[in-house]
Amino acid sequence: MVTLAFDVYGTLINTQGIQYTLAEMLHDEQQAAAISRRWREKQLEYSFRRGLMEQYQPFSVCTRQALSFALSEANVALSDDQCDQLLMAYRHLPAFPDAVSLLQQLSSMGVDAFGFTNGEAAIASELLANAGLIEDLKGIVSVDLLRTFKPAPRVYQHFLETADSSADNTWLISGNPFDILGARHAGWRTAWVNRTDAPFDPWGEAPDVTVPSLTDLAGKLGL
Repeated sequence: MVTLAFDVYGTLINTQGIQYTLAEMLHDEQQAAAISRRWREKQLEYSFRRGLMEQYQPFSVCTRQALSFALSEANVALSDDQCDQLLMAYRHLPAFPDAVSLLQQLSSMGVDAFGFTNGEAAIASELLANAGLIEDLKGIVSVDLLRTFKPAPRVYQHFLETADSSADNTWLISGNPFDILGARHAGWRTAWVNRTDAPFDPWGEAPDVTVPSLTDLAGKLGL
């Protein structure tokens, strides 16, 4: 039986769900959507930078600093309490609807499905529990113990050791192309969830499977 590693932020969990909390604060849905996107971009950028610099800070720190940047760039001033409210709301982001149905299906089939995340394990567990996904996952594997981030090669080896799996028997399912490329470099099989019909990075490599949603993934993987 294969082992499935599901990226959490952006694959199982809709990070853009935070824009609704922002919109309530700003009374401007368009601005809230733009800040939400920029927040996510800087969150990932900060994790990449820290990984390359070997100056680790937890993903929650990258998230807080990215929020500060996104608000400053947009010339939006929020109180400390409002920022804390946003960061707490980030632990209550919604699951993608297709994630709920797929994980339930995989659980009923006895497939080993894990959450695999740049976030700290405790925060990711809380997030997935709040989203109603935790019960259908065998476990959560976080990069926090290694003090670096995806797509560092040793992160993927850490998953294999934790899940007691092998590269040729493990699939990464992710909506993030950088994660797909990292897993392919580590010898894994990969499935890219391309919800926005975006082009893949032109690195001369492609995911083994590309799907527009998680709905038909089980069939695509031959499960």
